Amino acid sequence: MKLSAITVAAAVSTALVFSMASPSAQAQSATYMVEPTHTFVTWEAKHFGTSTSRGRFDKKSGSITIDRQAKTGKAEITIDMKSMNTGVAPFDKHLTGDDFFAAEKFPEAKFVGTGFKFDGDKVVEVAGTLTMRGKTNPVTLKGTAFNCYMSPFVKREVCGGDFETTITRSQYDMSYGLPGIPDAIRLLIQIEAIKTE
Repeated sequence: MKLSAITVAAAVSTALVFSMASPSAQAQSATYMVEPTHTFVTWEAKHFGTSTSRGRFDKKSGSITIDRQAKTGKAEITIDMKSMNTGVAPFDKHLTGDDFFAAEKFPEAKFVGTGFKFDGDKVVEVAGTLTMRGKTNPVTLKGTAFNCYMSPFVKREVCGGDFETTITRSQYDMSYGLPGIPDAIRLLIQIEAIKTE
């Protein structure tokens, strides 16, 4: 069966369109490395119905990949559990001990998020899993103030925002102090990440 010149030309034209469109689609996917000086992971817990105890983890790392066109993404954030900081050394020691985070045995916690939800170009939710103390449970982070900007310091695009969720600590084998110290713990993640070259 012979193909007409018009048919061949159309096939070649279609192939060129797809080959040109492919790099464009791929260009929408970008990877960002966590910028630690503007990234904080903090927690809040009521103390026997009175004051709110707070602490943060000083060391964290990871990467985020976002495809704005496909409305997809992936986040992998690792937290150094030994870097717990409440500003009170004896309290830090208790929290990193076996009653709570057991940081010697489980030195890292990791969040892996693959369920990205967008409002336009802004990330408003990331669903995934949090692994801590050897237990993995589903977690959904709700985002506000997501934005990207060109950093005048590193001369690259930086994206970030404020995210939060509530975890049930007993799901991670942390039942110490219940019910005086609640099971529901609020996690707040302030994050910025720099686009890789």
